[in-house]
Amino acid sequence: MTENRPNTVFSMTSKNIDAANHVTGRSLFVDDIPVRKGTLYAKVFGSPIAHGIIKNIDFSNAEKADGVVKIITATDIPGENQIGGIIPDEPLLAEKEVHFQGQPILIIVAKSEHAAEDALPLISVEINPLPIITDPQEAFKKGHFLHASRTFKIGNVDEAFKKCKYVFEGKADVNGQEHLYLETQGAYSYPLENENIKINSSTQGPTALQRTAAKVLGFPMHKIEVDVTRLGGGFGGKEDQATSWGVMVALASHLLKRPVKYVLHRMEDMRITGKRHPYSADFKIGLDKNYKILAYEATFYQNGGAAADLSPAVMERTLFHATNSYFAPNVKVTAHGCKTNLPPNTAFRGFGGPQGMFVIESAIDQAAKELDIDAHQIQQANLLQDGDEFPYGQIVQDSEAVNCWNEVSRKYNLEKIKSDISDFNENNPSLKKGMAMMPVCFGISFTNTMMNNARALVHVYSDGSVGVSTGAVEMGQGVNTKMLQVAAKIFGIDQNRIKIETTNTTRVANTSPSAASSTADLNGKALADACCQILNRLKKTAKQNLRLSDSASIEIINERIVADGNQTGLNWEQLIQVAFTTRVNLSAKGHYATPIIHFDKTKEKGHPFSYYTYGTAIIISIIDCIRGIYEIESVHVVHDFGTSMNRDIDLGQTEGGIVQGIGWMTMEELLYNDEGRLLSNALSTYKVPDIYSVPKEINVHFLNTDGPEDAIFKSKAVGEPPLMYGIGAYFSLRNAILAYNPNAVIPYDAPMTPEKVLMALYDKSES
Repeated sequence: MTENRPNTVFSMTSKNIDAANHVTGRSLFVDDIPVRKGTLYAKVFGSPIAHGIIKNIDFSNAEKADGVVKIITATDIPGENQIGGIIPDEPLLAEKEVHFQGQPILIIVAKSEHAAEDALPLISVEINPLPIITDPQEAFKKGHFLHASRTFKIGNVDEAFKKCKYVFEGKADVNGQEHLYLETQGAYSYPLENENIKINSSTQGPTALQRTAAKVLGFPMHKIEVDVTRLGGGFGGKEDQATSWGVMVALASHLLKRPVKYVLHRMEDMRITGKRHPYSADFKIGLDKNYKILAYEATFYQNGGAAADLSPAVMERTLFHATNSYFAPNVKVTAHGCKTNLPPNTAFRGFGGPQGMFVIESAIDQAAKELDIDAHQIQQANLLQDGDEFPYGQIVQDSEAVNCWNEVSRKYNLEKIKSDISDFNENNPSLKKGMAMMPVCFGISFTNTMMNNARALVHVYSDGSVGVSTGAVEMGQGVNTKMLQVAAKIFGIDQNRIKIETTNTTRVANTSPSAASSTADLNGKALADACCQILNRLKKTAKQNLRLSDSASIEIINERIVADGNQTGLNWEQLIQVAFTTRVNLSAKGHYATPIIHFDKTKEKGHPFSYYTYGTAIIISIIDCIRGIYEIESVHVVHDFGTSMNRDIDLGQTEGGIVQGIGWMTMEELLYNDEGRLLSNALSTYKVPDIYSVPKEINVHFLNTDGPEDAIFKSKAVGEPPLMYGIGAYFSLRNAILAYNPNAVIPYDAPMTPEKVLMALYDKSES
């Protein structure tokens, strides 16, 4: 349910342009691409153990199997056997040592998927086992790191703690999360003439795949073309980890001069790919008599898995968001990227920020419980205000933290909610309700400054139709629709004239991945630049055609040319014809680089974010205290969308993010055993929210704000921030448990599964 003023800026469309094809099954994904004659199929043979030295591999029987064309080893790679993006620490195919179960060792290429699958058990490998580590704190103690540790700080926490009236210490653990995108990882490659290769991939990072494939094949980048129509979901899991599968099929295509396809099966995808990073953390928080946070200290132990992948950047984002929506004058937060024998963990919606937020919310909750007050008293007392400084040096401007808090409290009547919950709990011995507040402050930009740029290519054809190419990858978030709106708005034409092309590295080069909630801003701004270049030429053409002075004002409104506020006899199609026949350039390449942002990693200070998105949620849960099962009864949100350019899409992103965040905090339990084998390896053992477990009520209220200039048409990014509201579900359930058993000792250990709830309800410990 949405409320507030109508959207007046973009009234042309509110529909997702992909929706009709999605619901009728006509949308094209990698597995829908018609295969070419002679297409072969790839399958990976991965390590059966999590850590060891390869002594011998025998695939002679597999080579002879029906339908097998070739088995590719590391020795077949013509370029570098390396796919590590930030740190070169991950081979495409293992050569001497394996570091996680399922790590690719061989690529089987066969005439059919079944033939490739049937060849797998015919391969034998001898591996001398080495010690296996799955816990990040154990890795830390043994000095196993993926990358350098980092610390952000402001003030002096040691001196500040001495002045605090209240000081509390504790530990918080938060598990990972399976992406479970509807479309599994996959790619289809085929050779072109002159040893060029084209890859159709389900990737959020086409340029990353292009660059890595070129390195592995020993090619310059221009010989690799990557094309992406859309993804069936990504959530960060295809930002970096789609690369290996695209490289594998490109390698096989190059070696065999044949088309090669590889689409992973669901259990294969779950077993081999990395997840959201689990974290373990120690915290210490100090308050004054008014519950102001004077000092906060935390140490994060990131479980990065067996290779760096995007872990250094994820860990950095954890530090950036370690204080969430609160100001503390004295902060020291340290993070260690720990190497374990799990699949390399990777980007996931929120990109390390949610883990940092969970820890400070745990610290506030522990302080509140020991002080016997509501946690929201501490939360509200410390909300960010203009002029506050983050631990990394950026100064808060245009904070909406207090406004969101006050608006959600007023609109949904926080005091009545608390009173109703108290009455309910008093009158229901076997059912208990809990409530929690969850404020969110999330920075918008890639924290690697160089990645904050984009390009767009626009063609206006002689009949007045328009082709738009950007670096934005559509993966269900509605970015194609927003790009369509940008072009239609600037040109003043009907959206049906515009085609959004596939994302292609030949048309738009050197793209940043579609990630960091920045895709619409970066690509929308680049598109606006390209459209405005053409529009300015068209305005000049119109003045010449209508014999107007250079000072005349020209607008295109509803495809009509308007001069100095008056209709002319010229329309869009006629203007394009005039421009075409007078040899006006009807194409343009736009470029955008986010201004102002910078960050000095040698000092850990700077201004890394273009702007922040704010919001506050009230989450209410109810527990069946006999069985330990629960429902998230309602979620009430006031969110800062800026001037939303498409409320339907933004609402959908918000609701989806809330549910995904609740899933992470409640039922999505990722489990590995001590041997590094994934136990939650299927939908029977890994549970995600379904229609019966989502909140019974989600209310999203659009805060009435203008929005920053750096957001496309002042419409703030919405991809990641709403996920963090789900963190409140954990604390809501915790409060419901304590309403039944005030003496329960509940460790800060997410997710809060029904099993954990049941155990806590009947915990006999004394607090």
